[in-house]
Amino acid sequence: MHRRHFVKLSATTMAALLFSRITHAQGNHSLINTPDEVWGQADGDWFRLTSTGDSLFVHKDTEVSLKTNGDAKGVYIQSPLTALTAVRLKWKHPVSSTTKSLGDHWERTYGDVAWKSPAPGVKNPWYVLLYDDHQTACFGVKTGCNAICFWTVNPDSIELTLDTHSGGIGVQLGTRKLHAADIITTQSTAAENPFATAQRFCKLMCPKARLPKQPVYGINDWYFAYGNNSQKLINEITGIMADLVTDTGNRPFSVIDAGWAEYSPLWQGDASCWSEDFSKPNDKFTDMRLMADQVKGLGMRPGIWTRALCARHDESPSLLAPQIKGRDDVRNPILDPTITENIERVKHNISTYKQWGYEMVKHDFSTYDITGRWGFEMTDSITQPGWSFNDKSKTTAEIINHLYHAIRESAGDMYIIGCNTMSHLSAGLFELNRIGDDTSGQEWARTLKMGVNTLGFRLPQHNAFYAVDGDCVGLTNKVPWEKNKQWLQLLTESSAPLFISAQPDALGAEQKASIKESFAKAAKVQPIAEPLDWLTNARPAKWKLNNNVVDFDWG
Repeated sequence: MHRRHFVKLSATTMAALLFSRITHAQGNHSLINTPDEVWGQADGDWFRLTSTGDSLFVHKDTEVSLKTNGDAKGVYIQSPLTALTAVRLKWKHPVSSTTKSLGDHWERTYGDVAWKSPAPGVKNPWYVLLYDDHQTACFGVKTGCNAICFWTVNPDSIELTLDTHSGGIGVQLGTRKLHAADIITTQSTAAENPFATAQRFCKLMCPKARLPKQPVYGINDWYFAYGNNSQKLINEITGIMADLVTDTGNRPFSVIDAGWAEYSPLWQGDASCWSEDFSKPNDKFTDMRLMADQVKGLGMRPGIWTRALCARHDESPSLLAPQIKGRDDVRNPILDPTITENIERVKHNISTYKQWGYEMVKHDFSTYDITGRWGFEMTDSITQPGWSFNDKSKTTAEIINHLYHAIRESAGDMYIIGCNTMSHLSAGLFELNRIGDDTSGQEWARTLKMGVNTLGFRLPQHNAFYAVDGDCVGLTNKVPWEKNKQWLQLLTESSAPLFISAQPDALGAEQKASIKESFAKAAKVQPIAEPLDWLTNARPAKWKLNNNVVDFDWG
């Protein structure tokens, strides 16, 4: 090999080389090249589409085309006769085994996100970052897409799969052309570390985020009440915590979590996350408009929790989604979100909260209620095969998008927190998103696993997709204060929303002083925290907070 060529190649990192081979320059940005292979899936079988040139691939009645959409490459699918379950695009290129990869999660994280060695067949939902100790290459799809997308990094290729299921069957597109996704790419600049590149990439994936007007902070009753709440308890804890607020220009929220709505007779009051009617309070609350007024009178802004797709115990079967594994308890009937009447009910409930005077709505469980699975269970597939919604002509992603848009429309200027929502489909619609599974007021180990991990690896999404909610400080007598105090500091100084779930009798003088200081900081705009050891530590312990390096002892 010629020496000059060898030196030039040696100076080119694997990530940069991979990026340059799979993308091409287009003005001041890069677009992904036409894939080397395109595959479709129907009835469980994969078939290869043939390139006809001009970014068009065909097999019988199925056509996949790619075209430039600004800074992205759009993927369009037509399949009038074949019920497609997926399309896969493949770019051939060797990937070094020493490269580290970072993907996202379908909805919340579960303490399981980290920089890892690429492994064949491992799904990286929505996007993947590749880092080789020198440069970072990023491959993703823009938010709000109409297919559920994931990337796989193999020794000889990178693949993007666009899941087009409608429930558990292939979508029946008919004559419609589906704009499935827009592929977006970037690579690090000389001045960027992987965290900075990830932040910039998230903004490219979501060019129109909908963000709170001011930093969000406040309280939530879940991690000490766990559904055993009441109008009296909300007034008590709101009053205690309101006394610790010093910034009257940005008042905190008091979010009433599960447990307030009318009970289902099938549960007899012992299922706080399930209710008969989320437009009516139970006898522990009686008047939700008065409750909102009381919270405001105490100096906080009222927020409320809801579960959008709960059906009544005696609901007409024609309005229900079919029972499947994970969604087969007869006490928990689920509304089919493809039926107009059900969407109107969801909109009615959300608009009711606005009429009551609430300024924030946290909606929960929708991914589980639609798919019958939690994100960590979506390994082989998003849901079990063989079942369908009432409307089979829309992909599951389109159905979720329609539900989210209905919630957004009916909420008006209320803030929306998505919880158990598809992250990439929430971005640009909801001001906040719960980015990880539940922390805890019972055990520190759960908060460490779910809270610290998710905040470390999803902070690049903060103020790019939405304001990232890493979940609460469960401040109770069961969790050591020396640990919770550190978690409180990290949330407070991260610039992400701070929510505290404080058991009244766990609030001593030291705890109140810390909360008062935390509220004052969280009320103001701060630099976004950076996990300094996230490349090697799944639960980052070294952080840059307000331009200071802080080491945490998580234990």
